[in-house]
Amino acid sequence: MKDKRVLYVSSEVVPYLPETEISSMSFEAPRMVNKQGGQIRIFMPKYGNINERRHQLHEVIRLSGINLVINDLDMPLIIKVASIPKERIQVYFIDNEEYFKRKATFTDENGQLFEDNDERAIFFAKGVIETVKKLNWAPDIIHVHGWLASLLPLYLKQYYKDEPLFKESKVVTSIYGQSFDETLNAGMVEKIQFDEIEETHIDKLKTPNYSNLMKVAVDFSDGIIKGSQELPKDLEDYIDTSEKPVLDYQYPEAFTEAYTDFYNNEILN
Repeated sequence: MKDKRVLYVSSEVVPYLPETEISSMSFEAPRMVNKQGGQIRIFMPKYGNINERRHQLHEVIRLSGINLVINDLDMPLIIKVASIPKERIQVYFIDNEEYFKRKATFTDENGQLFEDNDERAIFFAKGVIETVKKLNWAPDIIHVHGWLASLLPLYLKQYYKDEPLFKESKVVTSIYGQSFDETLNAGMVEKIQFDEIEETHIDKLKTPNYSNLMKVAVDFSDGIIKGSQELPKDLEDYIDTSEKPVLDYQYPEAFTEAYTDFYNNEILN
């Protein structure tokens, strides 16, 4: 992976959030590429329960300050950055007072999904792409983790399809069993259509549940990694019939060779 550029886009990353399959692999995979001489960037949302002082986050003024239009509303984009201790890995945080100030990630104190999780996902996808454009950093691979990041493949291949910076970029999505039981906001399709993305691409999101979100991610990815040993059956079947390169689940202690081979031979060949 020497000199390859890999952009990691994740809904959660250790050490900034508790350890889960997603947050752990969103740290281990970039660390692996970093050790192999690749160039990496990691992006995640700046949830209000991330301790900015402890993790030494600071705003990057030159990257902040643009507005993203979400469902006809201007939403200011704030970019913060921090370094993972001892790893020489920089993490970029997508922030916005309206979407990410609350002291929780995906659900309220009663365990209910936030009503605006759909808009948060749209904002995160567009915020990452706009920031990478400002960095003028063309990734060879964009590796997506977690459902809040799952709109990125769709937006990259549709909304930003004419953006020359990403002309050669390949998208890999890791699909996990870590999901949610309810559905997101019923108006999600209309909000995505506001960005002139055709309804045929997002038909599945008329029922915006976990499986359908991930199926749309599969549709617009160049390769899929099964991030959990067990996935919902309909999702497992969808992946198996997708005709995309698929890497089966790898145990965390032995994923390095398999991921490297998948990146190089299935995605970048």
